[in-house]
Amino acid sequence: MALEKITEVAGTGVYVPGSDIDTDRIIPARFMKCVTFDGLGDYLFYDVRHDANDNVVDHPLNDEKFAGASILLSGINFGCGSSREHAPQAIYRAGFRAVIAQSFAEIFFGNCCTLGIPCVAATGGDIEKIAAAIAADPSIEIKVDVEKCRVFYGNENCTVHIPDSARDALLSARWDPIGELIDGEAEIETTASSLSYF
Repeated sequence: MALEKITEVAGTGVYVPGSDIDTDRIIPARFMKCVTFDGLGDYLFYDVRHDANDNVVDHPLNDEKFAGASILLSGINFGCGSSREHAPQAIYRAGFRAVIAQSFAEIFFGNCCTLGIPCVAATGGDIEKIAAAIAADPSIEIKVDVEKCRVFYGNENCTVHIPDSARDALLSARWDPIGELIDGEAEIETTASSLSYF
């Protein structure tokens, strides 16, 4: 199960505005009663996409113009709250492969990285410009260039930030510790068998 290098992610985008969007808003706790993460994408932002009677309400993720978007755009301190891994899992299983925000909660950021989802930070001004470009043309390609630390959209681009450790892990295909353990199984067995107490 060799991991892939993640040098860039490209696709259409959707802007979910707001600051301090927490993990309970991303995936409400009642949907976490699952054995696997399969299907969690169906409940992404469920409580703000539906009313009390489960009727669909006006929300960017319910708008057909943004169907199939793979780049999620948001505000300050995205993914704050609890450390639940279900939040990035729901984002991943809803088809998103990168997140652009002004800043991220640390544990959420780490959980995204181990799924191979680059989370890059942009200034508020650049977030507004990208959001405006998406609103004007929902089909516009957004490219998150992990290697160059830039986001390209239409004829525009901006600088984004990603911590060096996460950037290096994505670029060197070492972003999933469990995947690395599985890939190194033979070496682990060789080392274990050479130990006197094994």
